[in-house]
Amino acid sequence: MKRKREKTSTEELTKAAARQDPATYVFRLYVAGMTPKSTQAIANIRKLCKKHLAGRYKLEVIDIYQQPKLTKEEQIIASPTLIKKLPLPLRRFIGDMSDTDKFLVGIDLKPKNS
Repeated sequence: MKRKREKTSTEELTKAAARQDPATYVFRLYVAGMTPKSTQAIANIRKLCKKHLAGRYKLEVIDIYQQPKLTKEEQIIASPTLIKKLPLPLRRFIGDMSDTDKFLVGIDLKPKNS
């Protein structure tokens, strides 16, 4: 009897992303435990997404201590780090996501010169 190969989280995300509506944003937030900076980043990104992307986003929070393999695969060198997987192009943000304008420009919801 053949055993099915287990899918990694990255493979599952890729397949789910392919099925997503192009207007859906897919984010991964890498944090280092529940430090004040990590909890602030989580709260800030959730607030921004609820306000600007209501019903059009998926956020996955990953603790780099609990899933070091994903950290290595994504080449995470600082924490917190937010990766916008979809829509393309892929973008990376480092910090607690407290700069709303920088976030909105980075995910292409706001023009750079506004």
